[in-house]
Amino acid sequence: MLSCHKLTLAFACSLPLLAQNPGATVNVDVNANRKPINPNIYGVAHSTTAQLSDLNVPLNRYGGNNTTRYNWQINADNRGFDWYFESIPEASATPGERGDTFIANAKQAGAEAAITIPMIGWIAKLGPNRSKLASFSIAKYGPQTGNDWQWFPDAGNGISSATGQPIVGNDPNDANTPNNSFIQQQWVQSIVNRWGPADNGGLKYYILDNEHSIWHSTHRDVQPTGARMSEVLAKMIDYASKIKAVDPGAKVIGPEEWGWSGYIFSGYDQQYGSRNGWSFLPDRAANGGIDYLPYLLTGLKNDGRHLLDIFTVHYYPQGGEFSDNTRTSMQLLRNRSTRSLWDPNYVDQTWINDRVQLIPRLKNWVNTYYYPGTPVGITEYNWGAEGHINGATAQADILGIFGREGLDMGARWTTPAASTPTYKAIKMYRNYDGAKSTFGDVSVAASGPNPDNVAVFAAERTSDGALTVMVISKYLSGSTPVTVNVANFAPASPAQVYQLTSSNAINRLADLNVSGSSVSLTVPQQSITLLAIPRGATTPNQAPVAVAAGTPSSGFAPLEVSFSAAGSNDPDGSIVSYAWNFGDGGTATGATASRTYQNPGNYTATLTVTDNRGATATATVPISVTTNPNIITAPSGLTGKGGKDSATLNWTDRSNNETGFYIERAPSGSTNFARVGTVGANVRTFTQSAPKGNYLYRVQAFNGSGVRVLEHDYREGEVTCGGRARLLISPRAARGFRRACW
Repeated sequence: MLSCHKLTLAFACSLPLLAQNPGATVNVDVNANRKPINPNIYGVAHSTTAQLSDLNVPLNRYGGNNTTRYNWQINADNRGFDWYFESIPEASATPGERGDTFIANAKQAGAEAAITIPMIGWIAKLGPNRSKLASFSIAKYGPQTGNDWQWFPDAGNGISSATGQPIVGNDPNDANTPNNSFIQQQWVQSIVNRWGPADNGGLKYYILDNEHSIWHSTHRDVQPTGARMSEVLAKMIDYASKIKAVDPGAKVIGPEEWGWSGYIFSGYDQQYGSRNGWSFLPDRAANGGIDYLPYLLTGLKNDGRHLLDIFTVHYYPQGGEFSDNTRTSMQLLRNRSTRSLWDPNYVDQTWINDRVQLIPRLKNWVNTYYYPGTPVGITEYNWGAEGHINGATAQADILGIFGREGLDMGARWTTPAASTPTYKAIKMYRNYDGAKSTFGDVSVAASGPNPDNVAVFAAERTSDGALTVMVISKYLSGSTPVTVNVANFAPASPAQVYQLTSSNAINRLADLNVSGSSVSLTVPQQSITLLAIPRGATTPNQAPVAVAAGTPSSGFAPLEVSFSAAGSNDPDGSIVSYAWNFGDGGTATGATASRTYQNPGNYTATLTVTDNRGATATATVPISVTTNPNIITAPSGLTGKGGKDSATLNWTDRSNNETGFYIERAPSGSTNFARVGTVGANVRTFTQSAPKGNYLYRVQAFNGSGVRVLEHDYREGEVTCGGRARLLISPRAARGFRRACW
């Protein structure tokens, strides 16, 4: 394809053009709107090692509906609605092999894996000899309107042929087994045993399941009723805390909701609204009318443990873009609907009919309802047409938006085939020359014309100081003259030019001799053009100044410290990244961060700032964490003996600073405890008279400072008939039960 470029007066050419669109003027200011681009925005899903390496992307997500029902213990999953609700084995029977292989493949390509942890109440089970099982067996539930006729004919689609309605009342045990957080904690432990902890090269990212608010559809065989807000919040807290207990340095990602309705309404309300209308939604009403995702963030903040590290959602355009449709009207819609990711004035042109402005919305939610500055991500998205140049220009536009708007994590669903222009659109950002040269890593201001026609993004590359400019022509026909004006940047010569068009190849065009501060070129219809302009000679770079503060800087364990880099500056440029090392194995990025120090000790937190030309500076904050002298240790080894008129309790005193012990009693089967006695320090036994009956006892240490052992540290006892006591440990840690009976 013929093209023409010129750079000010230093380079010019003239070629006949059959059609030409109005010229586009782009203004780039290298000192304005500077922000680091997190490389994790270029993530993909279920990519091969070869694809990860060729694309040079840093993140590979293991997700999707089937991961909700993965049973790591037998290395099998249930496909849910996606494939006849079948439980299907992997070839290997090795526990966790699927996850380990996924992690290994990512590591081989220098990428990080993100692994989905199931939170739904049921996961797959298999039949004899690892055979498939069906949730809607035709033999058991009767003829159905569809079945896996080729591979497993007994597996139905769950729609009765007789009624045309979904089958209800099926037994989840047919093809599934109950799931809980302890099963998944064992999987996390298995991953850590194999790969090490996150802070030492192990798996860094754990995802809290997938699209919970539509489980009643995608997994209706085991969750026929939509999940309530409180149900999902409780699961997120439970499973995240189990992950952190095994690997405190791991990053927990969630809630991974499917789209617009899943941001606003719980699964229960989505199901209710679809059946009864949307004027009244019971779950929303029961929770004060709050939107669903803000409810989750508020609950997680109230938990106080900062369990969620990255706030993530999914997003699919709702106008049919996620398809192979390339009719003219659909191409034009695909061109403009990416505005929903950022534009506060764009009203989505589908049933959503609202200003989505997704990335600013996510940032506002975490700043309002959770910890300000918490990273946000869009970990599943797809604008379709991946085999067409229109899908490629949409993909390039999305990646540019992610970087400019400051998204922290992105993962396309899934990885396009290497033969497609959409695959090459990703490559234009991460490996445009085959030598893994990338678009810049510091976004700078780039203003242009209507982004529905020509979108432009600019970024400075800290490794060599080059300015990279991505020009995306969305016009369906005609070439477009483009003038790029650059401010606050001293260019050198020559500039490199790479271009992807409908010819489906990334071509390096002739280098441009550079002089002055304007670049002019003509771009063809539906094309992606990258300019890499080298930095010229400049004055010596002055190092930035790092200023770090931590509040509080001392206290009792566990101690949560808020860190700030306020005051850090660069005398001749700007700071583009902030990196924290907390001195206890934990790290973070950003101008603000927080860390909870779990153990007593003296720590040195280090802030490293990097400026726009690669210079660094550090500052440190000493943190002192001590043991609370008022904290006392719960008693243990509670035993008891019931007699005709009395019950006698014995326990082990594990503290040396208690004032005494409270003894409390409740009727068997009740948690309505009442205090029935108090004994002094170092006492290890208690006897009381009691009416005939069955009772639960618990013993609590206390001291004069008012500090008591927390409820979950109570030791409870059950005194059995005949005076023979036995300790039964409940699912709650540090809790045991005994019963007194006559």
